[in-house]
Amino acid sequence: MLGRGVYLSRDLEKARRYPLNLQAYQRVVLKVKVSVGKVKKIDCQGHPLQSTWHDHGYDTAWCPPKCGMVPSGLEEDCVWDPQRIQVIEMIYPFLEVVLPCLFFLLLIIIEILT
Repeated sequence: MLGRGVYLSRDLEKARRYPLNLQAYQRVVLKVKVSVGKVKKIDCQGHPLQSTWHDHGYDTAWCPPKCGMVPSGLEEDCVWDPQRIQVIEMIYPFLEVVLPCLFFLLLIIIEILT
């Protein structure tokens, strides 16, 4: 959609869906710090710089939410140079949902057995 680069989103719900070819329990979301540099807003399909923004001196392309560029309507960024990205934290979305449920079930089992 935006050409070469590292695709990012500030929307955790969007990020947790990727990669599409993996099961939810296999996915990891990276929390990152990005030096975005010069940013080009790409807000419609067929934008003149949609896939050539980097050739025009931009470091990052940004698709705002609900602009028609992304079927989900969620925000998306594309950073040309991966060296502009620093990984801060790894988030395991599946575990954030499953572990509290397992803990709750464990408490119920303990209550039943005692």
